[in-house]
Amino acid sequence: MSNISPSSTTVSLLATGDCGPVHGPRDGMPLERYSELVRPTLASADLRVGHCERQYSTRGESVYGDAPHGRQPPEMADIFSDCGFDVVTIASNHMYDYGPDALLDTRMLFERKGMQVTGAGRNIEEARKPAFVEKHGIKFGFVAYCSVIPPGGEAGPTKVGVSPLRVKTWYEPRGPHAPVRVMTAPEERDLRMIVDDIAALRKQVDIVIPIFHWGVIWAPRIIADYQVEVAHAVIDAGADLVLGHHAHVPKAIEVYKGKAIFYCLSNFCMTKGFPKGPWLEAPWKHGALRNHTDQDPAYPLLPYGKDAKRSLLAKAIFSRDGVQRVSYLPMVIDTRYRPEVLRRGDPRFDDITNYMEWVSEGFDHEFRVDGDEVVVTAASESPSGS
Repeated sequence: MSNISPSSTTVSLLATGDCGPVHGPRDGMPLERYSELVRPTLASADLRVGHCERQYSTRGESVYGDAPHGRQPPEMADIFSDCGFDVVTIASNHMYDYGPDALLDTRMLFERKGMQVTGAGRNIEEARKPAFVEKHGIKFGFVAYCSVIPPGGEAGPTKVGVSPLRVKTWYEPRGPHAPVRVMTAPEERDLRMIVDDIAALRKQVDIVIPIFHWGVIWAPRIIADYQVEVAHAVIDAGADLVLGHHAHVPKAIEVYKGKAIFYCLSNFCMTKGFPKGPWLEAPWKHGALRNHTDQDPAYPLLPYGKDAKRSLLAKAIFSRDGVQRVSYLPMVIDTRYRPEVLRRGDPRFDDITNYMEWVSEGFDHEFRVDGDEVVVTAASESPSGS
């Protein structure tokens, strides 16, 4: 990642994690309140990218039965307008909760709002279709995929659904006194599809950004094998920046071949009314969530564990030649469920930066605080990395 030339034309991008509150005016929570603290920061960027965690429709029937929050009234999508998103990804594990009609309604709703959409559609061709944006003469292409689609939600040649990144799982026993090692790898057909998409997009635009809804949910720090393999593969194929979400807690940042990978940006504007059943598992159950993290009683509508209030905005500066600078803006979600961008000198700023160092251990990275941002480089690029 090179230094910015004062004479070059650049575009600034901000990207968020999961967006999709289920509490709105009917619950005494105005939608515009969610974004009121972060809106000025979003407005300062040339390009804003968000991820949709819900379907917005009045049509369809619940497909899976345990996800009543997955479909929301169309007016609840106004949160995306409030944030001013230019691009919305819809490759989500909830994007088939109420079936194909609700999915297509969601895509059409964002298109009517003037937002570019990618990640799901009326067939696999449309789901894979990139979102294109041009700013200041620089052409961007975004594609999105999901590795956590419930059965039946994948798009097909003639089937409505989500663009898939399917995963193979196997286990490596280590004896009765050590936890089994869970091994994962991407399905070859899906990885080949994604790499082909990146390579094709590389020929059409100046900047290529794949976005993934993936990974180990709720538990801090854990990155699955397949995520690293896929992230490296798309960079090898020509991606300039990799963004991820789904886990509802911040995950590692890695720099690979000079390109940044945000494995999970955590939550953005989000609420949910109930914790999932796994939180109630007995402590001796292998993998029980209560063995990894506790709920925060101050956040009953953010039931993803005590780290769910920690968040960040990914920020990047691009020129036509590629990435000029990557950083992140530390954020915290307050008890009114509003993401707030933190400033240097605030103890909460230090909390997030320390947390991100902890979750990024083992990955090539160097973080340097510059004003209210944390600049991301490879350790080998920093003065102390040699």
